[in-house]
Amino acid sequence: MRRNSNHVLVFVAVTVAAAACSDSARIMNPSEPNVIRQSTGTLASATAPQGIPAPPSGFTLFWSDDFTGAAGTGVDTTVWKYDTGPGRNFGTGEIETMTNSTANVFKDGAGTLVIKAINSHHAWTSGRIETKRDDFGAAPGGVVLMQAAIQQPDSNLTTANGTGYWPAFWMLGSTFRTGTPWPTAGEIDIMEDVNAQSVVYSTLHCGTSPGGPCNETTGIGSGPDACAGCQTAYHTYGVQIDRSVSPEQIRYYLDGVVHFTINATQVDATTWAQAVDHPFFIIFDLAMGGGFPNAICNCTSPTRSTVSGGAMRIAYVAVYNKP
Repeated sequence: MRRNSNHVLVFVAVTVAAAACSDSARIMNPSEPNVIRQSTGTLASATAPQGIPAPPSGFTLFWSDDFTGAAGTGVDTTVWKYDTGPGRNFGTGEIETMTNSTANVFKDGAGTLVIKAINSHHAWTSGRIETKRDDFGAAPGGVVLMQAAIQQPDSNLTTANGTGYWPAFWMLGSTFRTGTPWPTAGEIDIMEDVNAQSVVYSTLHCGTSPGGPCNETTGIGSGPDACAGCQTAYHTYGVQIDRSVSPEQIRYYLDGVVHFTINATQVDATTWAQAVDHPFFIIFDLAMGGGFPNAICNCTSPTRSTVSGGAMRIAYVAVYNKP
């Protein structure tokens, strides 16, 4: 998801209800042929997972948030920053206004963060947050895992009444905050879905735009991978940046299984280093409308049939490091 503001992307392990972040062209990517299938034993859950999972073997927990707090309260603003303002400012064509209102972004009191899109008198509002920290990355020779548990929006949404919903869990390179332009600084989209399809798209944006070594604004992406039950249960979405192997890799996980892999040799060494070999910050958001959902539905979204109140629910987000 490309945004022209102070957004950060980070590689984390997170369970999320739903988020949104790609360009419209980005979701058109075909699936890569070299997807690796491997399990880490992380399963979906009909109820929100409690607490932070123990680190995988060889990893240590670097940072996490399990969104504990009183019902109806917002995020901890010492940890998170609200990205507010009209969606048109983000460069993706979305039509909502992002707010810091607890009508749009709130804790449920049971350890879950809810980001809800609301239509009031034909004006949509929603929420977008990013971590203040931007030091989530893999050291040379190391591995970083970012993961979250999320329920995509929403159990009552279908492709008929959910057109325009665009949830996302993604990261931007820390150098974006110090002036390196998009997409050179690197954007890693861990989870996106549009129009309540119950799929997951994962993408790397890098190089220059338009075109360049990463085929921007499309990027290098998985295309839509089926995600059965992702709107009715919590699933884990994660990414590993592995600098311990040659070539270096980015591996995207759904419920502990790798569904898409990118190798450093798919682009030139400078492009990879500028986009990947540095820390990131993390972003969760639920956009409405824009180039991505419009391209998928071949329409202008949201439509008159799109219902208000769909929400992405995030049980935790965590970052683990392996030396």
